[in-house]
Amino acid sequence: MLRFTLCFAALLAPAIAHAQSPMTLMAYAGIFRDNYTAVVVNPFGGAQYAEGGTSAQMLGTLRAQKADPQTDVVIMDVTTAALACAEGLVERINPADFPILAELDPMAREAGGACGPAVTYDHLVMVYDTRNVRPAPTSLAAMWDPANRGRVALSAPPNIQGLAFTAILAHANGGDWRNINAALPRLREIAPAVQTFDPNPDGYTLILNDQVRFATGWNARAQLYADQSQGRIGVVLPTEGTVFQINTINIVAGSKNRARAVAFFNHALSAGPQAAFTERMFYGPTNARATVAPAAMARTALAPEYRTRVIPLDWNEMLRLRETWNQRWRRDVIAAASR
Repeated sequence: MLRFTLCFAALLAPAIAHAQSPMTLMAYAGIFRDNYTAVVVNPFGGAQYAEGGTSAQMLGTLRAQKADPQTDVVIMDVTTAALACAEGLVERINPADFPILAELDPMAREAGGACGPAVTYDHLVMVYDTRNVRPAPTSLAAMWDPANRGRVALSAPPNIQGLAFTAILAHANGGDWRNINAALPRLREIAPAVQTFDPNPDGYTLILNDQVRFATGWNARAQLYADQSQGRIGVVLPTEGTVFQINTINIVAGSKNRARAVAFFNHALSAGPQAAFTERMFYGPTNARATVAPAAMARTALAPEYRTRVIPLDWNEMLRLRETWNQRWRRDVIAAASR
């Protein structure tokens, strides 16, 4: 009898260990991981953070693990999340089951479509070398100055930064972010001044290494690097406007820890963690009830003085335009750099 009990317990042990395994969040590496873990993941308790790399890499992981998911919750950019949603890799969300959605602003609820909503807002900025660029620029036009030829770094499509930059120029020059033809003349003009269309390392590091004077970037990281560099990196929300880069949060289809995944989903979208992450890393909150310190909010595009500069770009529509824009960039912009 004792032997039978021991054998039965041995058989049960893996199942019990599996059932008690911690909920796993897959999201970005580096400074996002460090800061998100400190103010969102750790206060939740009982969760582990899996570095997913880029959104495209996370999508690849979800596809590879579809039959046996090893992740419970994923944070990725909205265009990639739309693919995950369409492929059934993440759950479709019934609003009636998630009262927290009522606290989000309308754009956040709409961003994920049938699947998970926006969990952070970021926005495109121009970053520059404060030692070598004076006076401080306010417009993207500073990058076209002949004095800066060869000192500009741009991320070309399919990088989401390149798509955002193109949309801003199209809106500024033609009034419609969808009209790439309005952006192409300006893009062809700046192409010969661009040192790299694939900043590696990123544009912030290239500035600190004295390789470029201007680059495009995302506000949250730019603000953090501006502080860490003691103001060497300058951050500008340009007069031409900006667009939100939206990260969504999703419950992975077939999650082995679904109850904990749902709890974390609600926690991450609640007002307290949302405010804490904005104050820590300057991502805009998506929870409309989040009370953020004014000094931190002033460094996001949600600040009252900047909201009118946010172009209402629909990333689901951008997803349909992306491949055409990629081709136009290769043919009409990057090719112009060698002329």
